[in-house]
Amino acid sequence: MKVIGFAGWSGSGKTTLVEQVISLLAARGLAVSLVKHAHHTFDIDHQGKDSWRHRHAGCREVLISSGLRWSLMHELRGDDEMPLEALLAKLTDCDLVLVEGFKRAAIPKIEVRRTVVTEPAFFPDDANIVAVATDAPLDTQLPQLDINDPAQVADFILGYFSIMPPGESRLVATAG
Repeated sequence: MKVIGFAGWSGSGKTTLVEQVISLLAARGLAVSLVKHAHHTFDIDHQGKDSWRHRHAGCREVLISSGLRWSLMHELRGDDEMPLEALLAKLTDCDLVLVEGFKRAAIPKIEVRRTVVTEPAFFPDDANIVAVATDAPLDTQLPQLDINDPAQVADFILGYFSIMPPGESRLVATAG
């Protein structure tokens, strides 16, 4: 499974860039999955609905299914948060997995960096950063991608993993 992360501080534009890259990769025929880390309590269920009631009654897992999608909700009930590797193992096989968050994970990552974000960069201290998507030139030997050009970021990822989308006759060159 080919996995690449997007790491950056809040407000850097990670979610917007990831969304755009997913659209471009999917349009090129690739099966793309995503693992997103949520720092806060979140719920995909709705209070009062049957599945919500079942979880709150004590179910460890509730799988809800329709003709369009299915979702498995697993309650940790005091257990530790699962590491990224365990979460990746739960995904169905695909061409590429994008990871948003999990900035300390030992996976190749693109740092998303905007000049308006003043927190320190990750790339000087994180050997897993393979490129930086930015809105201004940085002092680094890493490939610098235009944060406002999601096609360039998508092409970098394809080149990094030597992925040839279905129906395309040649690999894209990696940015550098």
